[in-house]
Amino acid sequence: MASGSIRERLAVCSWSLQPTSASDLFAKLRQTGLSRVQIALDPIRENPAGRWDGFAEQAAREGVTCISGMFVTVGEDYSTLESIRRTGGVVPDETWEENWRNIQANLHVARQLGLKLVTFHAGFLPHDPADPAHAKLRDRIRRIADLFAAHDITLGFETGQETAETLAAFLQDLERRNVGVNFDPANMLLYDKGDPIAALRRLAPWLKQVHLKDANRTKVPGTWGEEVVLGTGQVDWPAFFRTLEEIGFRGYACIEREAGRQRVADIVAAREFVERLGV
Repeated sequence: MASGSIRERLAVCSWSLQPTSASDLFAKLRQTGLSRVQIALDPIRENPAGRWDGFAEQAAREGVTCISGMFVTVGEDYSTLESIRRTGGVVPDETWEENWRNIQANLHVARQLGLKLVTFHAGFLPHDPADPAHAKLRDRIRRIADLFAAHDITLGFETGQETAETLAAFLQDLERRNVGVNFDPANMLLYDKGDPIAALRRLAPWLKQVHLKDANRTKVPGTWGEEVVLGTGQVDWPAFFRTLEEIGFRGYACIEREAGRQRVADIVAAREFVERLGV
């Protein structure tokens, strides 16, 4: 765990900067004024044309600290809520074997970087334990969790694709101590899955990291909400940070921006917003 104020625990999600290489990532990081990053593992694993060669050594020279990692799963289609429900995470049978191979390779990258936390979207968790998909997904997650536990790495679920109650029940049923939560308040709005502050309190026992992202809830049920620049949406940020303090959270807070065409500027605006709040 980190220490200090939220301002002293700020990081940025590498994928938010849409880097084409390690050097591009470091150049954009310098523009944001941040030196801590949650690093996407898949580009390093895939490493097209050697664009991520010697990433750990480059990061050390740049004074950049990788505070956690993230991986994605193959075949995900985020075009609609229904499409991501079908294709998301490690739920689909047709992509499981490829995902399992990639996850093992991503673990190797995480170990090389000395990471202690790696997060991902597991996919939509069935709210009914009697659903056959529930046991299948639980067993797959246990397999992944045990792989990471063997190397003393915590696995973090990204939130939002299900309610906090459904996720808490799944975590209890999972029975894996090295599995926690990366809480994203905006996702609760984007997926229309409940109040972010109430969800944060419910998931507090598993909280490992938070994403700082903002959104407006959809006005049309069954469709996406809208992601917006931090501080301009419907997340109650004073209440969010106050709740983090009340529950004793001491992890990192990673600025994430997954929409818009001026990512560096939006991340700078997010950093400045947090600084103005004085948290």
